[in-house]
Amino acid sequence: MDISEFIALMEKIAPPELAEDFDENRIGLIIEGKSEVDNIACALDATEFTIAKTADLGCDMLVVHHTPIWNGLTRINGRSASIIKKALISGVNIYAMHTNFDHAEGGINDALSGLLGLTNISSMSLGVVGDCGLDLNGISERLNGSLRVYGNPEDVSRLAVAGGSGFDLSLINEAYELGADAFLSSELKHNVMLESPLPLIESTHYDLESPGMKFLAGRMGWEFIDEKPDICIY
Repeated sequence: MDISEFIALMEKIAPPELAEDFDENRIGLIIEGKSEVDNIACALDATEFTIAKTADLGCDMLVVHHTPIWNGLTRINGRSASIIKKALISGVNIYAMHTNFDHAEGGINDALSGLLGLTNISSMSLGVVGDCGLDLNGISERLNGSLRVYGNPEDVSRLAVAGGSGFDLSLINEAYELGADAFLSSELKHNVMLESPLPLIESTHYDLESPGMKFLAGRMGWEFIDEKPDICIY
């Protein structure tokens, strides 16, 4: 299909108007390559590895959750230069869908709640709250064992989840008002831990958001490129 048709399809899946204000100019076609899109790959991030793998698979498009270019460029060097060079040489397009895909039906937070088997779901301003039939061990197993727990969530019968770095006090309070017993997200800050009205469960950014991209790839018949970061504990 022509790239304009592909973009129209993506905007139906995750309408740009759903994005948070800070995502302005950071979603959509970030790096333009081939004008015809026949084969598509999907990953959480655009890295040298995922771009090279996309090209090796014969794909024309890499759909990612995080844009590879966050700030305006006045100089192209370092990691940005490596990624841009790899994409332009290979002709791979890179399309980013970030907070619009967090909010979209079937997006990051819906996939995460599905992975954890949440039911009776209520939406938050970023994330969802639902009835949870898993204990902490069960949650840990679904998320590849990557959990740290703050507080004492003895009975997590109703769980709030926010993919990515969602530990925001206003969001935690919103979850509390919706009857959550605990709040699951990533990248917790110390001051938030101290002030939270709920026990907090911290996983990694990757393990909370990659299920959404894997679900998207399966739903669309795309190739998913898995590049889980190495985490070493000493």
